[in-house]
Amino acid sequence: MREVTSVSVQQQSGVRRAAYWPIPLARAIVLIAIALIITFSQDHSPTLGLTVFGGFAIVTALIFAIAAILIHRSAERVIVLLQALVSVVAGVLALAINGGGLPFFLYLVSVWAAITGFLELFLGLRARRTPPSRDWIFVGALTVLFAVVVLILPPDLNDEFTGSNGVSGVLTAAVIAVGALGAYAAIAGVYLAIGALSMKWAGPEPAAVTEHKGHTA
Repeated sequence: MREVTSVSVQQQSGVRRAAYWPIPLARAIVLIAIALIITFSQDHSPTLGLTVFGGFAIVTALIFAIAAILIHRSAERVIVLLQALVSVVAGVLALAINGGGLPFFLYLVSVWAAITGFLELFLGLRARRTPPSRDWIFVGALTVLFAVVVLILPPDLNDEFTGSNGVSGVLTAAVIAVGALGAYAAIAGVYLAIGALSMKWAGPEPAAVTEHKGHTA
C-alpha cells in the first residue's frame, strides 16, 4: 500500500500569486493618484481631505470586495471583507459629511486607518508563508502608524513660520493632516506597485511538493 501526501503552501494560503498581483496593483494606482492630487493641490483644507479620502476609501473597498470574492478563502476572506466594510462606511461618511471640518476628518481617518491597518497586519502575520504577506505586513504597519500620527495631531495647531527666502506662512493641523494622507498614499502606493510587479514577474507559483512514502501492508 502506498500513501501519497501532497503539500502545497500556496494552496493552503488560499492565495495564488498569478491571480493575486492585479489586486495590489489596483490599490497602488488608487493610492498614487491620491498622492498626486494632494501634492499638486494648493488646497489642504479638511473639505479636500474628506473628499479625496472618501473617494479613495470607496474604490479601495471595491477592490477589497473583489479580492475577497475571487481570491481569498475561509478566514482570509472574512478579514478582507471586514476591511471592505470599514472602508466603504468610512468613504460614504466622508463624502456625506464633507463639511464636517477638521475634528471629523481627523477622527474618521484615524479610526479607519487603525481598524484596516490592524486587520491587514494580522492578515500578513497569519499568512506569513504566502507571497503577498510581506506587502500586507508593511502596509498594515504603515497604516497603523498613519492612524497614530493623525490621532495625536493637535486640531488647534496654527504656527506661523518664515522660510529661508523670507517667505512667511502658516502651518496648520489641516495642512499637516492632509499632507500626511498624501505621504501615506505615496509610500503605500509605491510599495504595493513594486510588490505587485514582483509577483507578476516571478511567474506562476511553484508546483505542489509531493512526498511519497511507501508502507508494507
